[in-house]
Amino acid sequence: MQPADFRYPVRVYYEDTDAGGIVYNANYLKFLERARTEWLRERGVEQDEWLRQDVAFVVRHIDIDFHRAARFNQMLSVTCVIQELKRASVIFTQQIQDERGQQLVSARVTIACVSLSQMRPTAFPEVIKGVFSSGTHSTVVY
Repeated sequence: MQPADFRYPVRVYYEDTDAGGIVYNANYLKFLERARTEWLRERGVEQDEWLRQDVAFVVRHIDIDFHRAARFNQMLSVTCVIQELKRASVIFTQQIQDERGQQLVSARVTIACVSLSQMRPTAFPEVIKGVFSSGTHSTVVY
């Protein structure tokens, strides 16, 4: 599976929506997070194992565009591609599409690698850097 082919399915539940049956804006962040977690898991990176080793991945910055609204009971697809890899951060580009392939949300998410005990940036461990490098779509910077 190529990095750009990664798709995570999400069904919109009632709890994801507002009183009008439209997905509440903050819930799109949850959908994006789940897709990144599953992208990592598919590549053998289990975050709980790294937390025990004092390594955490935290969201540093998000740029998000809302193009169309999702509604209750829709099936969505969330994509996840690495755009840029640095020593202690990685930038993902992500999209959320509906069942017809219409783009609902596009986002650029910067994730920082931190020492959990110190909450300070730290370089990605070599094995994770290797996983990210093999999943890089665009630019790799060390």
